[in-house]
Amino acid sequence: MDVYFSADVETDGPIPGPYSLLSFALVYAGRFDGTDFERPSSYDKTFYRELRPISHQFEVEALRVNGLDRERLCREGETPESAMTAAANWIRSVAGPAQPVLVAYPLSFDWAWLYWYFVRFAEQGSPFDHSRCFDIKTAYAVKARMPIAAAGRSQLLPMLRSDKAHTHHALDDAREQAEIFANVMQWEGRGG
Repeated sequence: MDVYFSADVETDGPIPGPYSLLSFALVYAGRFDGTDFERPSSYDKTFYRELRPISHQFEVEALRVNGLDRERLCREGETPESAMTAAANWIRSVAGPAQPVLVAYPLSFDWAWLYWYFVRFAEQGSPFDHSRCFDIKTAYAVKARMPIAAAGRSQLLPMLRSDKAHTHHALDDAREQAEIFANVMQWEGRGG
């Protein structure tokens, strides 16, 4: 059984290490036994944290987009060790004996940050191991029978979109994405 977690991150730059993860959210997004997908009845099973930066380097544009106060986070943000360990424990608790899988749209940015932070800071490492991840953008491209370059979020069919706004707040965006994920998983796709 796979148990899915929609993830969204807000950062102060393009890559982990030289730059910092400032906030992230995880939202329970459903389960799949290989035959049947079960979407959650709500998107209220969530985990959200704001973190203390790990470096002095940052990009002003990244902060403008996410609206986070980096100076406040330097003073008040949770340590990465505490936040990532708590997140890993929460994920394992929600997943139970099933396998947790991280989902995002697109996956590459959020996966890179979260995997690096889990490996570097969580007491027991990544709850997603080294590869339990699912790219919603690729799933949509395959089911819609279109090239990956044409499968951006703005190209989603109206019936697959979420009614939640994309705000660049990690929790809002992880909820929006969880709904899109469930819609794509339950969509039969375009016939061929």
